[in-house]
Amino acid sequence: MKYSVEQIDEIICAYLPEEDGFAKPVIQAMNYAFKAGGKRVRPMLMKLTYDMFYERERESVLAAFMAAIEMIHTYSLIHDDLPALDNDELRRGKPTVHVKFGEDIAILAGDGLLNYAFEIVSKTMLHSPGSVAIERALAMLCEKPGISGMIGGQTLDVVMTGKPVNDMQLEYIYLNKTAALLSCAVTIGATLGGATEAQVSLLRDAANSIGMAFQVQDDILDVIGSEEVIGKPIHSDTRNEKTTYVTIHGMEASKQYVIEQTERAEQLISKLDVDNAKAKKDLSDYIHTLINRDK
Repeated sequence: MKYSVEQIDEIICAYLPEEDGFAKPVIQAMNYAFKAGGKRVRPMLMKLTYDMFYERERESVLAAFMAAIEMIHTYSLIHDDLPALDNDELRRGKPTVHVKFGEDIAILAGDGLLNYAFEIVSKTMLHSPGSVAIERALAMLCEKPGISGMIGGQTLDVVMTGKPVNDMQLEYIYLNKTAALLSCAVTIGATLGGATEAQVSLLRDAANSIGMAFQVQDDILDVIGSEEVIGKPIHSDTRNEKTTYVTIHGMEASKQYVIEQTERAEQLISKLDVDNAKAKKDLSDYIHTLINRDK
């Protein structure tokens, strides 16, 4: 793998706020959640995609977007874990934010990370005024976590908890709750790297397949995974009365679906004419590792 999680951490953690002043309690909670570990999938995908095209003068801007998308992802996890939603007490093997800091600070920490994500990106943009690529990347960062993306998917997920869910509804939840941020990462990386609109569109399709495979693999691990390896309780979908791909189609069909969506993503990426062929291979290798994970 070209980049380690530690290398990605070094880039994105540099953007965390200092823990001081009257806001210190919420900043501590924000930083605790952000530093709690994780695969750093979204900033990793953004960096690997950017490398395929590579616009040198935008590297500092890319770093800010990498940190921002991980902050947005982290905020969503804090809120997902709250008692009003999944009511989980472990995340990445550590107490969830509301368990450690209280529900009130956890809510504010999620809000803080979401807002801070856009603060760091907007400040970085001041150094590159008038860049259409950066403006497009910002629009992607605004749209995909919102009502047309992650929040939209989470809303249907919440509304349908404990109710029968059909394939169309489940696909909407997965494409938006999970795939939207992965698509956001990939398309921002490509856009900042100087990719054409056609290349960005192809990568968006590939990222949707990656997201679907990633989520169904999560469903599988929630049934057969190890709590010690995953770092959070298994069988949480059953406990929370949530319909998953596994509950609708069964385990074997779910495993086959993961294979098919992964192959589709890899086929789409193979069609790309890029500046850095090695980076394209790095991206494909990472996708394969990501989907075939055990946690």
